Amino acid sequence: MTDLVAATGEAFARIARVGDEWTVSTALTGTGAQCLVVDPRDPRTIYAGTHGQGVWKSTDGGVDWQRTSLPQLDVFSVAVSPADGRVYAGCEPSMLFRSVDGGHTWEELSALRALPSAPTWSFPPRPWTSHVRWIAPNPQDPDLLLVGIELGGLMYSRDGGRTWADHRPGAQRDVHAIAWHPRDGSRAYEAGGGGAAWSFDSGWTWEPADEGRGRHYTWALTVHPDDPDCWYISASPGPSYAHSGYYGGSRHANARIYRWRGKGPWGPLSGGLPDPFTSMPYALTATREELYAGLSDGSIYVSVDKGDTWQQMTLRGDRLRSVVALATVE
Repeated sequence: MTDLVAATGEAFARIARVGDEWTVSTALTGTGAQCLVVDPRDPRTIYAGTHGQGVWKSTDGGVDWQRTSLPQLDVFSVAVSPADGRVYAGCEPSMLFRSVDGGHTWEELSALRALPSAPTWSFPPRPWTSHVRWIAPNPQDPDLLLVGIELGGLMYSRDGGRTWADHRPGAQRDVHAIAWHPRDGSRAYEAGGGGAAWSFDSGWTWEPADEGRGRHYTWALTVHPDDPDCWYISASPGPSYAHSGYYGGSRHANARIYRWRGKGPWGPLSGGLPDPFTSMPYALTATREELYAGLSDGSIYVSVDKGDTWQQMTLRGDRLRSVVALATVE
C-alpha cells in the first residue's frame, strides 16, 4: 500500500504505513490547511492551501514547508497540471491564480471574475462571497481547465485561463469536486450539491449521473485510474447532515459511499463500512490497487478490491482532527 497525505482543516498530515498500522505525523499546525495536491511529476513536492495563510510548499514529502508568495490568504483549492507542471490556487473571494515557476511567483487569471454569471456567485453560509472550490487541469492538454465555483457553476477554458466559457450545460452549479480520468482526457466527472454529472466531450457538455442513488448532496469524488466507467462519490441528504459533525454539531451525517460501474446505476458500498456513516466521507482517492476514504471525524478506511470490502486503518502517532482532503504518494 502507498503512503498518504491529508489536510485536516487545521494542519497537514503525513500518514506512513508501518506493518499493519499507519503512523501520522502532522505539520503546518494552526495554518488552517484545508486542501492539498501532490505534484504528479515529483511526489516529494506537495502544495497545501490554507484558511488565512495562503499556499505552502514542501519539497521533501511534507516534512519541511515554505510559504509561497500567493497574495491571497484564503485558499480553497490547489492543483498541479500533469501536462506541464503549472500550479494553480483558487481562493475566497473567487479568484484563480497560476504559477509557472513552482509557486515562486503568481499571476491572477482575472478573466474568470469577468464571466457574466460572476455577480450571482454566492456561498450560502456566507452569501456575500464565494470561492473557487475545485481546479481540474486536463491531464493531457495543458490549456484545458475546468474550475468549480461554490456556489456559481462549472467554468471552462481552452486557453489556459485567458478566456472562459460560463457554466457548462448539464453540470451542477454547486460544485464540490471535479476530476478527469487520468488516461482518457475526454472524460470528466463532477460531484455537486444537487447531484453528480459527467462529461464525454472534454468538459464542454455534461450529463446527470444520479440513477440509483437516494442521496443527492454529493461531496467527494474519485475515479479508478484504469477504468473511466468506474467512479466513486460520497453523498448525504443535505449540507446540514454532511457538515454537522465538522462544525461541532451532533447531527448524524446519514452518508454513504457509492460506486458507478459501466452503465450504472449507482450502488451503495458497505462490506465493513458504517452503513450509513455517522461522519461525512469528505475525501476519496484511488490508485490502481487501493481505494481510500477519509472522514470528518479523522478516521480512514481502505479497500483493496475496488470497494467491495473495507477495513478501518489503525492510526498511531499524531491525532487526525478530521480528513478534509486526501492524496496518495507513490
